[in-house]
Amino acid sequence: MSGARTPVGATGRGAARQAVTIHFAGFNRAWAAWIGDRLERRGLRVVYLRWDSPAEVPLVDLLRDLELAEGRILIVVSEWYFQLGPRTQEEWNAALREVVAPDPSRFAAVSVTTASVPAATAVLAPVDLTNMGAEEAERRLFDRLDLPFEPQPDVPDGARRGPRFPAAMPEVWGGVPRRNTRFTGRETLLNDAYHLLQGAEPGAGVVTLHGMSGVGKTQTAAEYVYRFGSEYDVVWWVNAEKRVTYRRLLAELAPKLGLQTGQEYGERLRAVRDSLRRGDPYGRWLLILDGADEPDQVWDLVPTGPGHVIITSRNPEWTEHNSKLLEVPVYARDESVAFIRRRAPRLSEGEADQLADALEDLPLLLDQTAGWLNDSDLSVRQYIALLDGGIDSDVVKVSADFPLAFQTAWSILLNKLRETVPESVDLLRLCTFFAPGFIPVRLLREMSSDELPEQLAGLLNDPLLWNKAINQLRQYSVVRLESHEAVGDEGAGSGESLYLHRMVHQIVHKDMPDADRKEFIDVVRLALAAADPRRPTDPDLWPGYAEIVPHLKYADVLQTQEPTVQRLVFNCLRYMYFSGEYVAGIKLGERAMKAWRELLGPTHPRIWELTYHYTNLLRAVGDYAATEALSRAASEHLKAERGPQDLEHLRAAAGLAADLRGLGRYDEALELSQWVLVAYRDLLGDQDSRSLNSLNNLAVSLRLLGRYPEALEHDRRTMESRRLLLRARHPWTLGSEISYAIDLRLLGRYAEAESIQAKNVREIRLVMGRDNPQTLKAEHNLALCRYRLGERDRGRDRGAEREEPGELLSSVLERGERVLGETHPLTLIFATAQSCYAREHGDIDRARELSEAVVARYEVMLGDEHPFVAGARANQALILRNVGEREAGHVLLEQALAAMTDAVGEHHPWTLGCALNASALRNIVGDTESAAELSHDTVGRAVETLGRTHPLTLSARIAHAADLRGLRDRRQAEKVEQEALSDLDATLGSKHPHTVSARSRNRPYWDFEPQVI
Repeated sequence: MSGARTPVGATGRGAARQAVTIHFAGFNRAWAAWIGDRLERRGLRVVYLRWDSPAEVPLVDLLRDLELAEGRILIVVSEWYFQLGPRTQEEWNAALREVVAPDPSRFAAVSVTTASVPAATAVLAPVDLTNMGAEEAERRLFDRLDLPFEPQPDVPDGARRGPRFPAAMPEVWGGVPRRNTRFTGRETLLNDAYHLLQGAEPGAGVVTLHGMSGVGKTQTAAEYVYRFGSEYDVVWWVNAEKRVTYRRLLAELAPKLGLQTGQEYGERLRAVRDSLRRGDPYGRWLLILDGADEPDQVWDLVPTGPGHVIITSRNPEWTEHNSKLLEVPVYARDESVAFIRRRAPRLSEGEADQLADALEDLPLLLDQTAGWLNDSDLSVRQYIALLDGGIDSDVVKVSADFPLAFQTAWSILLNKLRETVPESVDLLRLCTFFAPGFIPVRLLREMSSDELPEQLAGLLNDPLLWNKAINQLRQYSVVRLESHEAVGDEGAGSGESLYLHRMVHQIVHKDMPDADRKEFIDVVRLALAAADPRRPTDPDLWPGYAEIVPHLKYADVLQTQEPTVQRLVFNCLRYMYFSGEYVAGIKLGERAMKAWRELLGPTHPRIWELTYHYTNLLRAVGDYAATEALSRAASEHLKAERGPQDLEHLRAAAGLAADLRGLGRYDEALELSQWVLVAYRDLLGDQDSRSLNSLNNLAVSLRLLGRYPEALEHDRRTMESRRLLLRARHPWTLGSEISYAIDLRLLGRYAEAESIQAKNVREIRLVMGRDNPQTLKAEHNLALCRYRLGERDRGRDRGAEREEPGELLSSVLERGERVLGETHPLTLIFATAQSCYAREHGDIDRARELSEAVVARYEVMLGDEHPFVAGARANQALILRNVGEREAGHVLLEQALAAMTDAVGEHHPWTLGCALNASALRNIVGDTESAAELSHDTVGRAVETLGRTHPLTLSARIAHAADLRGLRDRRQAEKVEQEALSDLDATLGSKHPHTVSARSRNRPYWDFEPQVI
């Protein structure tokens, strides 16, 4: 045969470069790219020509046009190549005989498929490249083109890396289910998904496979992975049913990518998302989010970048989150018939068609039914009669998205299981008290035998019986046994990881005797309680809580009075508070409050402990009115029942003080915080953690009142004590460092503040993860420290990458909006800073957009009389001034000054800042005398409150000098200005932007900065 071929030609130096045109279906782009790369590396010129087969053009004409291509034409033969059009095999046979057969030397071919192709393809003499390694495939390719072949050396590090051999596995592979060797059909769906992803812009390659339960979304996604995984360097599969689980599993990708991170999964998650976004070290990645039925829970964590994302979901709302939607329907009838006959070979084509019709072509039901029907003596007709007539009167009722036939079919299957291995039904029922999806059955097997009822003891303690039950469920496709690398499961044979479909989960759960229900649910509750890591404040243990939380609802843990289970609920709430999972925590707290009030009574001791955890979560999202009511009720009840010195009462009173701070009632909060601190010290001493927490809270109250030196002293003492009693990287210690650095910054000690905060940020990222609220707070303060430092210290960290304030502020706001939501108190703090920064750097549209949003949200959250509203309006007035709306800005600022004075008093730094800005606006609108009077008064109060050299006082002095010039009192203006400039030089330095600006006689302004309560 080789004698009939035409060689491509010489490729040595001095010879003209010969061309090869590679003709391929888009579906086989990876093969074309690999083949072209191999040819180009040996000096040939390659032309890529993707095959397009418009139905209106005769196939013969298209092939004749192909003959116009340059050089030898190499066709990549696959079923996809011949299906485009669509064209029938008869059309292809005729066209190949007419066009190719007369001059076969123009054509060569390689086959990358094992599927049937038109018979006349033989005229192309395709060489098979399947089921072999890259070197053998390359040798065959060159032999088909009559080219000499010598293996090339490995590509050295740093050199251009060509396409990977398509049949090779990705370098990083994890969590992917085993391939379903019985997968049938879905060709069009897979093709559409591929083209949508390949044609997407970078960052937009997201496709959602959407459909009802049991339709095969997960199986379709898995088949996509196995068909096209060779086109990626990274393939990672995660269960996305719950946010906490998704975060944990995605974080497990970090070590696989070779990323250097801490052990805490939040830090790993940040590193993974950043790596995927940058495409470093891998740009060709595929992430599968399986079971993401609640887009609102995980959409913000979907990575962007050069790779692709496939989502499986019952929820079509993914279209609102930049995803293309592909519906996964039930099988077409021919697919159903083909699948049934592969699953149950004893059935004829006619019987398979009857069964498919009776089961409504639902893939999951076809899989389960055909599996056991193949082993049964029951005929298809008899089985359909059972379906039509039902088997008993207590047919299971299931949700509306389940086909009616599923009810009876499952009753039949369960009867079959009871007859063969009854323990398999017990295991299946146990699993339904965990969340559907991946079931951590190892928790059951780790339980003490003393805690197990006799009915389950044998199953869980006898490995042979356990494996027998598992295998029976697997045989009928009731469960899947997985070895998910991302989860770190142990041996598959132990059944450490079972996958139970939600459709099966629901119907089995409902079809259960009451006696079994009570016994089995108690076992699962105790298993979850035994798995409690018991230290919810320790980030190293958060993965354990992340695994437990999704199962609390299904084990109905709120309906038991078992102390260990109730303690688990408290610890999960605390974990969600510290890890920043506020929304999920609030939902659990709300359900617990309702359930336990009915179960235990409204004044049971557990209710007050629950109130503490629940109000912490509500307070974290800014619902201060609700928390104030709950905390006050708890405090008053406990005080009346147990006395004012009771520890539970003190904890409730401390919560009430925090609520008062949130509501802007700072004097009341301070008084209560002082009393709580004294009471704790009297009872427990200075160094108890509760006393230190109270000292920390007192510092917050003082800071909100503008009493910065006192706050600094309290925060210093708290920080030093926590370093001694806890550890340097304990979250509370790190929190104290943030507070201390904030105090230093508010006092104008910018360099000290930046030094402490920079070190703290490095530590907190390692411990808490970059997206934790505590980390965002730390980075925000670091940005402000560097912003206030100005340009003089920008190069101070030579040799290390230094994050500039503008970049940090933008990053913190973006992550705050994504992780916490746009209305979260921290996000509003971040948005305020970003708006002020944008205003000062000329992006007035961005500044105005953010400022208007902050004002509106504070008005809704806090009410018109809150000092945060007055401060946000003061910032908005400066923007109005910048855009030329001076009169409107003047009116708004005067209103803000009056409101701030009423809220916090005339000596508060916030009031002084509003006055500083108001004097400027008065000057601008021509009221120079009033401006000078206000700035003079502001200087006096600032000196009294903050001291002569505080940055706000210095700004007020510079402003007053400007107002004196407006009154033509040049001598006094010069005196005031020179004294202020001298103090600026001594305090901030002659090159600090504030000093330079003051020497240029640019009037200073003040930015309101909301504080954490």
